[in-house]
Amino acid sequence: MLRSLFKKGQPIILTDGQLMLRTPVLADYEQWRHQRESSRKYLAPFEPTWGETELAPSSFKERVRRAERDAMQEAAFAFFIHDTTDAGPRLLGGINLSDVRRRVAQSINIGYWMGETNANRGTMTKALGMALPFIFDQLQLHRANAACLVHNKRSIRVLEKNGFVQEGRAEGYLKINGKWQDHLLFGLTKERFDRNRAG
Repeated sequence: MLRSLFKKGQPIILTDGQLMLRTPVLADYEQWRHQRESSRKYLAPFEPTWGETELAPSSFKERVRRAERDAMQEAAFAFFIHDTTDAGPRLLGGINLSDVRRRVAQSINIGYWMGETNANRGTMTKALGMALPFIFDQLQLHRANAACLVHNKRSIRVLEKNGFVQEGRAEGYLKINGKWQDHLLFGLTKERFDRNRAG
């Protein structure tokens, strides 16, 4: 299990060719701030309202601390998506695996974001595909859940290409961009993931 693999100060790294998912480290701050700041108008319609200190170094430091603590407790896993084709890893976006539930549920929730200049290139579809074996094989969970705004066709495609199926619609599900908004609910079970992986 992950507890034997994850140690304080050692990020979790998942790789597939030139794409890398890595839990955040303090050295990611400048790239993360640039991606978030330059994509603010693009991301705002799909995210909770940003706080005044959203991009401050102190907020990022706390984000890294929380991500490490959550990972060590197997409560949540925050990954940054990096392109490793350049001289150094280039941060593109992020995937958050949150609300790990054990016992009879054995489930996790998935959320993600991509910087505006990196969108519409298939990167998020591949990155989510990289996270699924981590969820089902390493964490040994049974179900992955995701929700997206009703009109977010790009996010719907990302989920469907990775085998998720739409399971319903939740009224006023999350407060996004200052308003309680309806979301489409998607799910992927281990059984369906294994069938898709087999071929």
